[in-house]
Amino acid sequence: MLHRDYDGQTCSIARTLEVVGERWTLLVLREALAGTRRFDDFQAKLGIARNVLQTRLTRLVDDGVMERRLYQERPQRYEYVLTPAGRDLLPVLIAMMRWGDTHRAPDGPPTLIRHAGCGGDVTAAMTCERCGAELTPRELELAAGPGALAAV
Repeated sequence: MLHRDYDGQTCSIARTLEVVGERWTLLVLREALAGTRRFDDFQAKLGIARNVLQTRLTRLVDDGVMERRLYQERPQRYEYVLTPAGRDLLPVLIAMMRWGDTHRAPDGPPTLIRHAGCGGDVTAAMTCERCGAELTPRELELAAGPGALAAV
């Protein structure tokens, strides 16, 4: 059984899964990145049970991925807006989408993401921050970072 936390693991992937590693959470984020903000709109677009949606939105707010903003006083109604941390998930979702387009969409991509300025396709590029090189998986190496546990 996969637990919610990963005690004893110093791994950023595991820590990220604690926040976004659930199917409905990723689909809520997909809709938020597409501009959805209101509870009823999330519910209608996803066909998700209201209690499940409320749990996911509350969790995303608690984890700092979204914030809840009042948009109507009487009755009180809130919208859910991505924080900078939430917007930083866009490349992750694009990469997942591209993988699905390649490996799980036999009739072609169901959705296209294009640059509004020129109409070009948007990619989830792997590039080197230092030299700008476009990289393949064979050109990557893993090294202990500043948050790694000391060898025991």
